[in-house]
Amino acid sequence: MKAVGFYRYLPVTDPDVFVDLDLPRPTPQGRDILVAVKAVSVNPVDAKVRAPKDKQEPDGRVIGYDASGIVEAVGPEVTLFKPGDEVYYAGDITRTGTNQEFHLVDERIVGCKPRSLSFAEAAALPLTAITAYESFFDRLRIARDGADRGQSILIIGGAGGVGSIGIQLAKQAGLIVIATASRPETIEWVRALGADHVVDHRGSLVEQVRAAGFRYVDHIAIFNDMRHWDAAVELIRPQGGIVSIDDASLPTPMAGMKVKAASFHWEYMFARAMHQTPDMIEQHRLLSHVAELIDAGRLRTTLAQVLTPINAANLREAHRRVEAGQMRGKIVLEGWGN
Repeated sequence: MKAVGFYRYLPVTDPDVFVDLDLPRPTPQGRDILVAVKAVSVNPVDAKVRAPKDKQEPDGRVIGYDASGIVEAVGPEVTLFKPGDEVYYAGDITRTGTNQEFHLVDERIVGCKPRSLSFAEAAALPLTAITAYESFFDRLRIARDGADRGQSILIIGGAGGVGSIGIQLAKQAGLIVIATASRPETIEWVRALGADHVVDHRGSLVEQVRAAGFRYVDHIAIFNDMRHWDAAVELIRPQGGIVSIDDASLPTPMAGMKVKAASFHWEYMFARAMHQTPDMIEQHRLLSHVAELIDAGRLRTTLAQVLTPINAANLREAHRRVEAGQMRGKIVLEGWGN
């Protein structure tokens, strides 16, 4: 089967950062399904995993954490899917990635692909949808059914992949959404997704949020890095909650959180699969729920760009665009060519 991987951890400017590979097709065992991959997406985590380091992969390494495709075969313990089913999923960071023609994945972290979307449109969604969904409904305990309607949420990183689906999920839950964006095209993007207010992350978030009429906000989601931590602590309401997906590489002083009795949560969408948690199947359920919302016209794909086919040259270009930090929505690679 075709695949795209690497032997060395090189900067994206190096023409050899990715190579086209020919690998044996795997066979599903246990609860694994074998998926014929039709499209994949590139996320910031892909670039982090591939970041330059003094290490080599003698047998080559395949990464990739978003895919959509068709079930080719199933393991003997599989109960959720059968060959021919169309699926989408984000995979498991501890296993071989999705940048290959046929991919093994545990059925418990796979969802039924939205019927109304193409494979490219569906591949843009899994990792970001899981991240935003778990951030809001599992970590911050926002009510999915609208019981918290009218509460406010500040989404920092509103135009990125996670923010783009997060804005929509927050609106579905009835929240008032304040999203960050700075360029005309990203401001237009987040407004089109449903943001009620837009603030420029290059300026003072505290001043802008308060000028919009909010002394405090009920919830804050940090979907980029922690540069705005101090502003988040100032803006969160007493007994409110902040969730972050970023690495803890910047200082996050907690004194201001303590005096507000505010809570802080980490979201890591790979945690359930990595640790084989008892509730691992919740990712199957949430992806299937997101698919239902999409097919009902209540959510939209966050696909922004498609590159064809899936090969080393296009994967390098996708990583270059993601690393540039100017993405609006998601970038997808589709098809394997001849």
